[in-house]
Amino acid sequence: MLLPRPASYTAGEGEVDFDGDHLVEYVEGPAEGYRLSVTPGGVRVLASDAAGEFYARQTLRQLAGPAAFRAVPPGRVRLPVCEVVDHPRFAWRGVMLDVARHFLPRHDLLRYVDLLAVHKLNVLHLHLTDDQGWRFECRRYPRLHEVGGWRPDSRFGDRRSGGTTGRPHGGYYTQDDLREVVAYAAARHVTVVPEIDVPGHSQAAIAAYPELGVSGGPVWTDWGVNPNVLRADEAVVEFYRHVFDELLDVFPGEVVGLGGDEAEGGDGRFVRRIARHLVERGRRPFGWDEVLDAGPLPASTVVASWRGEEPGLRALARGHDVVMCPERHLYLDYRQSDDPDEPIPVGTVTTLADVYGYEPAAADRVLGAQANLWTEHLDSPRRLDYAAFPRLSAFAEVVWSPAPRDGDGFTTRLAEHHLPRLDALGVEYRPLDGPRPWQVLPGVPGFPR
Repeated sequence: MLLPRPASYTAGEGEVDFDGDHLVEYVEGPAEGYRLSVTPGGVRVLASDAAGEFYARQTLRQLAGPAAFRAVPPGRVRLPVCEVVDHPRFAWRGVMLDVARHFLPRHDLLRYVDLLAVHKLNVLHLHLTDDQGWRFECRRYPRLHEVGGWRPDSRFGDRRSGGTTGRPHGGYYTQDDLREVVAYAAARHVTVVPEIDVPGHSQAAIAAYPELGVSGGPVWTDWGVNPNVLRADEAVVEFYRHVFDELLDVFPGEVVGLGGDEAEGGDGRFVRRIARHLVERGRRPFGWDEVLDAGPLPASTVVASWRGEEPGLRALARGHDVVMCPERHLYLDYRQSDDPDEPIPVGTVTTLADVYGYEPAAADRVLGAQANLWTEHLDSPRRLDYAAFPRLSAFAEVVWSPAPRDGDGFTTRLAEHHLPRLDALGVEYRPLDGPRPWQVLPGVPGFPR
C-alpha cells in the first residue's frame, strides 16, 4: 500500500488505534532512514536523523488512509500492525519547476513543496529566468523583474502553428516570497535550488537592460530557443555577479544553478567566471550538461545530464557529481500517450510505465535523478498537475526505492491506494485510462515527435 515502496514492509495481525502520539528515538543508520513499528503497545520510530523522522511521519499518513491527506485530517485512525524499514536509494531526488515560461503563484508553489514531501522527494529546482520571463526580485537592478517579469503575449500551442493567445502574462517573486518558500521547504526537508540561466535563455534580462545582450529586443513571446545571448564583456559578467550575490542572500543552500544550456554562440568564459564566483562564495555551481563544453570548470560543479546519459557519464569521468534527468525518460511536459485527445501533444510519448521503468546509468556513482517540468504548455496549476501526476509518483519510487522494481505491483498500489491520496490532496492528475473531458484541449496545436 505504501508509495514509494519501502526497503521492507512486514505485516502483522490486526489493527490498532492511533491518535498521533508516538515515540521517536534517534539511532545510527542510513541518512534519511527510519524504522517504524506499529504494535498493540504503540507506535515507535527509530530515525537516523530529522529527515528520517519526517519520512516516517509521511509513512504513518499513508498507513492511516486517504483522509489523512485532507486539510483537516481525522483525529483518530486505525493503523495496520506492521514494521517498516526504510531509507532512500539516492541523495538527490529532485523536481525542476520552470516558473519562467509560466509563472506559478506563490501559494501554488508552496503546495508543490507539500506534494514533493508527500512523495519523499527532497530537491526543488526553480528555473527562475528565461527568454520569456524573469521571476526573481533584484533590488540592485529592478528593471529585471519590473520589465523582464512581463510579456505582452504568448504562443498558442506549438510555435510552428503561428498562433498567439493575445493575453499578457507575468509575475515575479519578491525576495521575501522566496525566503518563505525556502523556509517552508526546509521544514519539510526539501532543499530549494535556484537557477538563473546564463549566457543563453536571457532575453527577459536583455529586454530590461539592452546593453547586456549581443542584440536587443523585448521579452520573448515565442517558445523554442532564442539565439540572442549575453555579451561576455567583463561589465556584463560583473552585473551578473551582483545578481547572483542577491540570489545567494535569499537561498542558503549549497547548490546554485547557472544554466549554461542551449547557448549557441555563447562564450564559455561567461559560465566559467560565474561558476568561479559561486565557488568563491562557498557554493557549488549546478549546470545543464552543455557546461561540459565551456572549458575547465570547478571540480565541485554539479552537472545535470538532460541530453541523454552520455554527458553525465563524461562528467563523472571528469570528477563531477551528476544528476541524471534525460529528456527521453524524465521530461514530464512530454505527452503521456499517442491518443489524439492528449492535450497539446509535444515531445516523445513518455508513459507512466516509461517513467517507472527508468534506471539511471552509473546508479552507484551519481547523486541521483531529477524529473523536469518545462511549462511552455503548462499555463496553470491544473495543467501542471495533469502533466506531473501520476508520473511523478512513479519517479518518486525510482529514486527512493531499492531496485529491482515491480511494475504490476506499482500499478496496483497506485490505483488502489495512492490515487485516492492524490484525490484527497486535490491533485488533478491524469487518470490511468486517459484525460477527463475537461482535461483535453481540442484545437490547441502541439508538435508530437
